[in-house]
Amino acid sequence: MEEMKELMLYILAYYNKEIVKKICNKYGFEPMTALKLFLKSQTYQMLTDINLEMWGFSPIGIFDMWESEQVTGTPQNSLYLRRA
Repeated sequence: MEEMKELMLYILAYYNKEIVKKICNKYGFEPMTALKLFLKSQTYQMLTDINLEMWGFSPIGIFDMWESEQVTGTPQNSLYLRRA
C-alpha cells in the first residue's frame, strides 16, 4: 500500500507539471495560479481517485478534461472522453 502511495505522488507530480505548463501557455496564467486552478478542479479530484485509474490518460487528455470543466462545468463533456 505504501508503494502505491509513493507511485501516486510521483504520477501526480508529473501531471501537475504538465497540466500547469499547458494552462500557463494557453491562458497566460502564472504557474501558481494555474496550479491552484488545477488542484481545485473536479478533473484533479478524478485524477487522484485510484479507482478511476486515470493515470493511463495522456496529459493532453487530462488538460482537455480540465478545459472542458472550465467551459461547461464538468470534465465529462471532454471530447477526449467522448472519443474513448
